[in-house]
Amino acid sequence: MMIKKLEGVPLADSTGYEGVVKRIVIGPDDGSDEIVLRYFSLEPGGKTPYHAHDFPHLVKIDAGEGIYTDAEGQEHPLHRGDFVFIPANETHSFTNRTKGHFDFICIVPRRGET
Repeated sequence: MMIKKLEGVPLADSTGYEGVVKRIVIGPDDGSDEIVLRYFSLEPGGKTPYHAHDFPHLVKIDAGEGIYTDAEGQEHPLHRGDFVFIPANETHSFTNRTKGHFDFICIVPRRGET
């Protein structure tokens, strides 16, 4: 069993992400061999690249408001408490167009963080 506080988790590499802070809260270094729990914080104007992966994502919006852009380019508003399932190979991105932070938890299989 493990208990962590977000404040104690070091920043992870977020090269290629504009205005995004990423932390790997629980992952292989913690003994999690199958899943990785990541925490993203998008600053005002921050966004992730419009991209796809061969693995699914499970996302929970933890703070603020943002936009999810789907494979068809449609934008979907997201708010604290919303959950998002992104299937494998679906092109997507997250954007913060507000003046506050937009934070979310993202769970992926281990191969999604290697």
